[in-house]
Amino acid sequence: MHIIDTHLHLVYPQRVRYPWIAGSALNRAFHLDDYRQLAANCGIRAALHMEVDVAQENQLDEVAMIAELAVESGGALAGQIAACRPESGDFARNLGELLLQPTVKGVRRILHTSPDDLSQTPLFAANLRLLAAVDYSFDLCVLARQLRSVALPLVQQCPEVRFVLDHCGVPAIKESTDQTFEEWKSAISELARYPNLHCKLSGLVAYADAGWSVETLRPYAEHVIESFGWDRVVWGSDWPVCTLGGGLVAWVDATKALLRDCSEDQQVRLLYRNAETLYRLGAVTEQRL
Repeated sequence: MHIIDTHLHLVYPQRVRYPWIAGSALNRAFHLDDYRQLAANCGIRAALHMEVDVAQENQLDEVAMIAELAVESGGALAGQIAACRPESGDFARNLGELLLQPTVKGVRRILHTSPDDLSQTPLFAANLRLLAAVDYSFDLCVLARQLRSVALPLVQQCPEVRFVLDHCGVPAIKESTDQTFEEWKSAISELARYPNLHCKLSGLVAYADAGWSVETLRPYAEHVIESFGWDRVVWGSDWPVCTLGGGLVAWVDATKALLRDCSEDQQVRLLYRNAETLYRLGAVTEQRL
């Protein structure tokens, strides 16, 4: 069973600036060749690059860099999700610049480290609605506490836009209590009622403690799949952030264990077919990584 990774981060500090990684365990280079050595042995056939919240002045530089790497990779990088600023009056012009790069399949604005009211203006929603005309998706990266206050209003106001909820809505697994789990679970169920929203099975190992097991992750993975159904879930590695919780191989192995009792068709949809459709990748039929 092969996999399309819909959430790969590549870090090239010599080419663009990443202010957020300063002082963290991720403050070093993570190149495509590093990832490919791990991914090929995990059954990952192709990957989609996710913007890495570079310095704003470097956003188009990152797009150009990933486009170059996509060519050099021979198709291993099947596309990219670019950074955007929907709160800006320049959004339409910036969107036009992204449209010149065919590797771009969608956009993302980091919201989990932003004030909640950043996304709650009429301009933000109006700019997101422009994405429908160009067939771009919008990846939502929000904390569990923002699922109703940030994610839900955007999904409701922009029904024509395809949204993807990153990292299962970032549940606080490490600090989880019965109350926080039920609050996350309820919010996920509510969001899943909107057919324009998909969910990405990713990020869980980075939010779990060092001693996590498959059973630690199971309630979160199973609730996401139950809520969204097999046609609205995709898989992502969140590499190299997943190295904070055991690494790529451990997350792939955990995923396979979580899906062990599922049908082949269900596994195919989650692991690659939905990604091909959602991100307009076409059929990834040959081994690329």
